[in-house]
Amino acid sequence: MTCQIYRLFLLSVTTTYFGHFGNSLILAQLQDDIDKLKADFNSSHSDVADGGPIFTDKLKNWTERNEKRIILSYIVSLYLKMFENTKNSSAHVKHISEELSTLNKSLPDGFQKAKDLMDLEKLQMNDFKIQRKAVNELLSVLQKLVETSPSHKRKRSQSQRRCKC
Repeated sequence: MTCQIYRLFLLSVTTTYFGHFGNSLILAQLQDDIDKLKADFNSSHSDVADGGPIFTDKLKNWTERNEKRIILSYIVSLYLKMFENTKNSSAHVKHISEELSTLNKSLPDGFQKAKDLMDLEKLQMNDFKIQRKAVNELLSVLQKLVETSPSHKRKRSQSQRRCKC
């Protein structure tokens, strides 16, 4: 990955979860460690640019704060898994892992949420038993959808205002 991708990722994680000013200190401290990590992985090699970024392009599709927290949690977990599997146990790798672990504790369990989505993708919707189950749950799903729709929230808040008058 390029230096810009690392910086964008770390900046988005830290500014999203810890505010805009306090995290500039964390990023400054991590910058040297990330530079060492890039040297370890030879990330300036020309093939790094092949196919484009692997994480930052995905972040563009997640616009809501809670959505971003899910995808960032998953991405941070992937980094942690990568560092666990690397044979490099140097101080800079440990420091980056510790910081990512700290950030990850404040995030929702993105792995579980992503697994839920993958499980849904695997459903065989042409299977009659699956179809029967889906039909059985349809009303509950629609109720949840109506509860979470923006127009429903607006109507509910407007009716609450009327009741207080």
